[in-house]
Amino acid sequence: MKKFLALYMGKAENIGKDMPMPDEATMAKGMSAWGKWQTDHQAVLVDGGGPLGRTKSTSKSGVADMRNAVGGYTIVHAESHEAAAKMFENHPHFMIFPGDRVETMEILPIPGGN
Repeated sequence: MKKFLALYMGKAENIGKDMPMPDEATMAKGMSAWGKWQTDHQAVLVDGGGPLGRTKSTSKSGVADMRNAVGGYTIVHAESHEAAAKMFENHPHFMIFPGDRVETMEILPIPGGN
């Protein structure tokens, strides 16, 4: 099986804004659905991941604070990229919570690595 990184993305128009937390009922419903999703996919869940905090960017210019739309991550095993992406159809990240989408990408082997 191949390994895939899934990024939980927020809406572009909300980048740089502190988003309010969902109300208690929505939070409970969303977390219950998220837990069910993890249970349903536990055989292929490599790392359940979690929410991500603020971002720093490091470049030739040094270290700087920045904002992006990435809100969290998960790592899964799947036979194909299509199969990995399909795991996230109707995910609570965007069906219950105010997330925008889940982006998946294959984690490739390091060239020349073992």
